[in-house]
Amino acid sequence: MVSEAQQRAKKKWDDKNKDKNRIYRYRSYARKYVRDIASQDDLLELRKMIDERLD
Repeated sequence: MVSEAQQRAKKKWDDKNKDKNRIYRYRSYARKYVRDIASQDDLLELRKMIDERLD
């Protein structure tokens, strides 16, 4: 059970840090996709995209 004060504090932090929350959420989605969902072809395509981005 979370107290009302904790809920208010979390909402306040979330409202101030929308971009950080978005990054955390997308990173989590990406890791889950790579770990649990992506096929080998998907992973090869992602590797190519990452290599291009790093160059």
